[in-house]
Amino acid sequence: MLTEKQSLSELVRRFTSRRVLVLGDLVADEFIYGEMKRVWGDIARTTREVAFGLVLRQREVHRVPGGGANAVNNLVALGAHVLPFGFVGDDEAGRGLRQHFRRLRVNVAGIQALPGCVTTTKSRILAGSMHSAAQQVLRLDREETEPPPAGALRRLLAAVRRALPAADAVLISDYGYGAATPALAAKILAGMRTRVPVVVDSRFRLREYCHLTAATPSVPELEEAFHCQIGTNDRLLVHLGRKLLAELRAQAVLVTRGRHGMLLLEPGKKPLAIPIVGSDQVADVTGAGDTVAAVFTLALAAGASFAQAAKLANHAGGRVVLKRGTATVSRAELLDALQETSP
Repeated sequence: MLTEKQSLSELVRRFTSRRVLVLGDLVADEFIYGEMKRVWGDIARTTREVAFGLVLRQREVHRVPGGGANAVNNLVALGAHVLPFGFVGDDEAGRGLRQHFRRLRVNVAGIQALPGCVTTTKSRILAGSMHSAAQQVLRLDREETEPPPAGALRRLLAAVRRALPAADAVLISDYGYGAATPALAAKILAGMRTRVPVVVDSRFRLREYCHLTAATPSVPELEEAFHCQIGTNDRLLVHLGRKLLAELRAQAVLVTRGRHGMLLLEPGKKPLAIPIVGSDQVADVTGAGDTVAAVFTLALAAGASFAQAAKLANHAGGRVVLKRGTATVSRAELLDALQETSP
């Protein structure tokens, strides 16, 4: 009989034969690193109010996929065949995302470039010296204020339906920008002839989804969904997790809890608390939720149980938060992480 570590490793090796369809809000993450020159300040002549700020010398700029595009990036790093669907603008950021995925040999036919629209871009400005860790001092978001045109949404739905028969699992990455929506998800689910795992990772409208396989909220997202404070109240966490499970009519809810690990809830089963693995010295949590959702979905596509998929996602999440910026975990890294655990 295989040990748990051997079983999980075997599932990871199956990743390369699985196809995952991602319906996502595609984002460009930009990291602008600067060195401190001085602190700027001024005093208004009339009100005597003091204004101040930092003057930085730009050192380097990194641009990487974010949001749903980060989930795609993680799936590619794990060896999966990915079918991405979503919108970008007809701008430099949008072209950059499409070119990035082309280099990874990902079919970008499902990524529509919308004329006259901007690609959602999150620019993080970080300050520091050459010999110290940079700290984020500001984030500037550029985003489209209008919803995608109705015609573009119809084309997106038609393209997703055509691709569904080839998919072993579906991941819906909803950041609230109009490509991944509860309404579109409902139409996709209604048109599915063969049932495959459908996982949702939604920031702001988690409770609007229904009839999905699973959801992967964080504790803050669960708090926002139910308009309450969970904190360290484990009983309330389980109660709200079960309430979400019933509302979604889902088979599982995986709640990410930061340094407290994860909590898996399934109908008729006791809650499964999964402790954090590896170091609790977090470098950056940016995009960690995308990694968790990607690994959880891909593991289900490979035939994992919900508990096995959650444990693999937990290992991946423990690795990705040790990296700075929006990052991925490769299949080799995930296998290494499993080898470091006890039998």
